[in-house]
Amino acid sequence: MAYATLDELRGRLDWEPDEDELRIAAGALDDASDLAAAYGRDWPEGTAPRLVKTLVLKSAARYMRNPNGYTQSRAGDETLAWSDIGRDGGTVYFSREEIRLLEELAGRKRGITSVAVFAWGTKPGGLSTAGHVPVDYSPDSRFPMFENEAGPW
Repeated sequence: MAYATLDELRGRLDWEPDEDELRIAAGALDDASDLAAAYGRDWPEGTAPRLVKTLVLKSAARYMRNPNGYTQSRAGDETLAWSDIGRDGGTVYFSREEIRLLEELAGRKRGITSVAVFAWGTKPGGLSTAGHVPVDYSPDSRFPMFENEAGPW
């Protein structure tokens, strides 16, 4: 399932692809869609956010412009270099910023969160055995964790 069509990808290329390039482009769209689902979530076809389609098209077009991952091209006295390719050259890939966008679209935001933590043997909002921990030598008795029943606070 591709999040974008071959015709939409053709609109992003500045040349008319031949039959072999169209076959490669179809594979690139599938690969980019699979990566988008992995980094984001598996959106049903036709319901993916527009930005997902944009990122898939951007990734596939980037691959189509340089499928071999060249970092430098030279013809005569003219040299063209790409410095942002890195280890992902020659593959369909998303940049770090694109991955972050996909994660946010899927509702997976990175960061710090708080989690409620309860002591062993306690019940949230109910009666508890706070200040004691279970011991293996006697299932009915508990070892006091603090010097008094009130605890450290």
